[in-house]
Amino acid sequence: MPAAKTVTAAVLLIGNEILSGRTQDANLNHIAKGLTEVGVKLAEARVVPDIEGEIVDALNALRGKYDYVFTTGGIGPTHDDITAACVAKAFGVAIHRHPEAVKLLEAAYEPGKLNEARLKMAETPVGAELVRNAVSAAPGFRVENVYVMAGVPAIMRTMFDEVKHTLAGGPPMISRTVATALPEGAIAEGLGAVQETHPDIDIGSYPFFRQGGFGVHVVLRGADEARLDLAVRAVVDLLAALGGEGTEVA
Repeated sequence: MPAAKTVTAAVLLIGNEILSGRTQDANLNHIAKGLTEVGVKLAEARVVPDIEGEIVDALNALRGKYDYVFTTGGIGPTHDDITAACVAKAFGVAIHRHPEAVKLLEAAYEPGKLNEARLKMAETPVGAELVRNAVSAAPGFRVENVYVMAGVPAIMRTMFDEVKHTLAGGPPMISRTVATALPEGAIAEGLGAVQETHPDIDIGSYPFFRQGGFGVHVVLRGADEARLDLAVRAVVDLLAALGGEGTEVA
């Protein structure tokens, strides 16, 4: 039976405040974990400033390369919130005030409070489908395989959780971790050989320092549990052959 297609995604984090260090991103981890749950492999993440050309170029590169693209940031009411216009430009369509988005904002604000700045949050590319926002009224949106979400973590999470179970993913990825006290340099060559013989399994090594000693976590990820078992066994056997011990940890 042929292996199931790997469904891939990228995340585009948009905002000068992330690049300046003023704001620490709190969205990527949530998206990565959620994608794993539904069988989508997060294959790339980029951070770009609030510059039209940078955003458009990144969007066009990522949407053509991956099954899904998720953007965060830049859909608020201020002058530097330019993501919606950039998405429209990337797809070659006009931007407009989405009638349904306007209604959501009208219902959320007291009479007289829905000014032009706030109405900007109803702007989407023509043809976009809204992504609901259970925290505040202003929605995100989807155009083809691009999902555009807020940068505020609480709002982004409710938007992402709204759409993640609609994604056409593959089998959920399973992760296993083997810990060893052997140094990374001692296992590198052998670990590379294990990877070559198990190309369908992602294998990474991550050194740690704990309780006064160094060690390595070897993390293996794959969609086929039986194939993953074989790769874990190969790693444990490698560590034993090198005079060490491999212990699987949660």
